[in-house]
Amino acid sequence: MDMVESQLADDLRVTDVLIDSASRYLYEAGGKRVRPMLAILTAQLGEGNTQAVIEAAKAVELTHLGSLYHDDVMDAADVRRGVPSAHQVWGNNIAILTGDLLFSRSSQLMAKHGIRAIRLQADTFERLVLGQLHETVGPREGQDPMAFYLQVLADKTGSLIAAAAQSGIIFSNAPEAYEEPVRIFGEKVGVAFQLLDDVIDLSDDAEETGKVPGTDLRAGVPTMPLLLLRAETDEASRTLVARIDDGVARVADGADPAILDDDITELRGHPATRRTRELAQQWADEAIAALDPLPRGPVREALRRFAEAVSDRSQ
Repeated sequence: MDMVESQLADDLRVTDVLIDSASRYLYEAGGKRVRPMLAILTAQLGEGNTQAVIEAAKAVELTHLGSLYHDDVMDAADVRRGVPSAHQVWGNNIAILTGDLLFSRSSQLMAKHGIRAIRLQADTFERLVLGQLHETVGPREGQDPMAFYLQVLADKTGSLIAAAAQSGIIFSNAPEAYEEPVRIFGEKVGVAFQLLDDVIDLSDDAEETGKVPGTDLRAGVPTMPLLLLRAETDEASRTLVARIDDGVARVADGADPAILDDDITELRGHPATRRTRELAQQWADEAIAALDPLPRGPVREALRRFAEAVSDRSQ
């Protein structure tokens, strides 16, 4: 991880001062580096930390960072990782182009390792974009909104975590039979991770989350607690949905986002939020079950503990 971190710092350097500052901004703001960690971990099932593994680990992190610049523009997010989001600092155009630059750097790294690496990068990027597109346009008439949302999470979050886990197998020359189990693990743990993010989005502790409470909800971004709330038929739930919908519409028209504070507090304590935690636990359990074909040992145990840590984040 030290190698990944130091080399990422070099990969993000750009001669132009403005672009250099923008491209390093979210990297220097922190982050858990979950994706490169998974690539390095699964590589221990093969030849370990080859240079190809290190470069793939960097590539998935650069792809993740690039997606954050775009997500914050589309969601009109004010804060990311405890600092003002990039578009708040430099404007939408610079933020979008910076994300594009990071995507290109990621592709350059993967292109060093042949058609298999290029295909993995392209397929993953396609799923990231499709996930964002589907989130933007929403479900068609007659589609189950919760199943639709889970597929969005699998595409937007799960696909890149899966690619990270696959990268460790592919670029360490580990047995090919291990690739599909870690892909399934990565996708399922990614969905669990995002479901818990939906819960954490409602947290009133901005210092812990690094975001303004209810950022996604205020921006009109669908989240599982709200989807589950919409499925309720009791009067109190229906009234809360109506207040949230009205508040989101007013915020979109320029009202102070604080008008939703009380509604976010009520949703935080609603059974819909508890059921979201339970759903996240279910996906984490399924991720752990996917590891059965892997050999028993420290790698499988670490992956299991990682999935358990994901499901414990909002406790």
